[in-house]
Amino acid sequence: MNTKEQQYFEKLGARIKQLREEKGLDQKTFAFDCEIGRTQLYMIENGKTNPRLLTLIKIAKGLEVPLKKLIDF
Repeated sequence: MNTKEQQYFEKLGARIKQLREEKGLDQKTFAFDCEIGRTQLYMIENGKTNPRLLTLIKIAKGLEVPLKKLIDF
């Protein structure tokens, strides 16, 4: 992963974490509700992985926001 990609994934993860926390959702419960692993969510929120589109759709649905709100910053 190059530097630009890494920065993008860090921003994406920070955005997801911010939106999750604004809704008062803890990581474990939110991951369960989205049908993804807690470790996977942790890795996404910390910019350590490139999430699949289906995973981002599940997260957006769980946050009740359009997918665009996650990736457009």
